[in-house]
Amino acid sequence: MDQPDPLDRLFATVASRRGADPASSYTASLFAKGRPRIAQKLGEEAVETVIAALRGDERAIVPEAADLLYHLLVLLADAGLTLDEVRAELTRREGVSGLDEKAARGGPLPLSFRPE
Repeated sequence: MDQPDPLDRLFATVASRRGADPASSYTASLFAKGRPRIAQKLGEEAVETVIAALRGDERAIVPEAADLLYHLLVLLADAGLTLDEVRAELTRREGVSGLDEKAARGGPLPLSFRPE
């Protein structure tokens, strides 16, 4: 029997901590502090990942990326979303230009793609 994907296992663990005693786990404490704290931690981990990338130490990116993914999973679980929903969105975007996809959502294009 195949083992579930590590992200699926981690997501299941994260989701199981919702409503748990905040003193019992870091994840439960994040849920108890609410969405603003979860989002703040996600942002901090994103910045730490960027810093690791800019330092040029490729091996330092790996643990930061793991922290980033973990905190993203916490946010998804807090919002009642699943990895399967993210997978479905990625599947929907397959074969679609990133510029076209971004324009379809009505979001601003990155500065590097804006016409002069």
